[in-house]
Amino acid sequence: MRVCHVGEKMPSLVKHCTMTSMVAYAGATWDWHRIHYENEYVKARGIDYPVVDGQVFGAYAVQAIQDWLGSKAFVSSLDFRFTQLVYANEIVRCDGEIIKVSDEGLSIDMKVAVIDSTGNIIRVVVEPMSAIILWQD
Repeated sequence: MRVCHVGEKMPSLVKHCTMTSMVAYAGATWDWHRIHYENEYVKARGIDYPVVDGQVFGAYAVQAIQDWLGSKAFVSSLDFRFTQLVYANEIVRCDGEIIKVSDEGLSIDMKVAVIDSTGNIIRVVVEPMSAIILWQD
C-alpha cells in the first residue's frame, strides 16, 4: 500500500482523441453509433466533427489512477458528469487530487479538460468526477 496524503495531486494523463483511438474504443465496447466515427452523419446533424464516446473518460480516469497508485489500487466507485462534448482530434487531460485518506483507501476529486498544444485548458468537459479507491491485499 502506498502512503498518500490529502491534497496530493495525481499525475496528469493526456490523451489525443484520434479517429483511430475512437474506432478502437467503439470496437472494444461494441458501441458503433455513427456519431462517433462518420463525418457525413454528424455534419447532417449540425455537428462539425465526430463525438468522442463519453464513457472513454471513465477508462482514462481508471488508467490515470492505476498508473499512479499501482496494481493494489482498486477503483471501487467512479462517478462523473459530462459538461460538454469532445470531438475527434482534440486533446484531453485528466487531473485529480486526493480529498480523503483512510486505512481502507482514499477518495479523489477529478476532472477532464480539453487542452491546447501548450497544455492550457480550453474547456472542462467532465466535472464533477470522483473516485473511491480501496487497497487490495
